[in-house]
Amino acid sequence: MGNTWIIDVIADLKTFADQNELPLLSRQLSETAKVAVAEITSTVGEIPARPQGEDGYVGVGGWTAGGSGQPQ
Repeated sequence: MGNTWIIDVIADLKTFADQNELPLLSRQLSETAKVAVAEITSTVGEIPARPQGEDGYVGVGGWTAGGSGQPQ
């Protein structure tokens, strides 16, 4: 698991923001998820890929990574 749990926490926060009509927070959390993926990838080397959602991430704010582990 390592540090990747934080990405799921960010996804949960984004879900909350979406369900409570907090669009600015939702957009910020999308950016935060991208930063988390990039930083974790730079320290770990690669993050396992997850299915891609409509916003480029799993569900609402999850994450995906290609072979390089970089956000797509």
